[in-house]
Amino acid sequence: MLVFAFSAVLAILAGAGLVVQQILNANLRAGLASASWAGFSSYFVGLACMTLLAAALRDPVPAASVAGRIPWWTWSGGLFGAIFIGLAILLVPKLGAATFFALLVTGQMLASVLFDQIGLLGLAQRSIDLPRLVGVALLVGGVVLIRR
Repeated sequence: MLVFAFSAVLAILAGAGLVVQQILNANLRAGLASASWAGFSSYFVGLACMTLLAAALRDPVPAASVAGRIPWWTWSGGLFGAIFIGLAILLVPKLGAATFFALLVTGQMLASVLFDQIGLLGLAQRSIDLPRLVGVALLVGGVVLIRR
């Protein structure tokens, strides 16, 4: 139970960090007068931080043969990250952080329930049931309330 509580706190902090990240990226966009360069800068700093983490953990660089065995589509996570960063840079100033993230979480939940139902991209298949549908409905209701 303690491990779950600690993991939940870390997940909540990660969520708060996303809000801070997107507000900072939106401010960077305004300062640079460029959404693309703000996104590039965000990724560049992230790359530098991950490089430092890998060095601190003494994590060896994976062999090319290992990388070659990984399905092609697993490499596209960065593309979706770039789309997320780009859209957040453009939309957070227009929608506000609360509305943007409420809509973001709604999209994540709808996609998650669908991906679980289908077992998409290697996920274990989990059926959509009434509690999940109620949860999605409550999230959509929350978006409507936060938008006001």
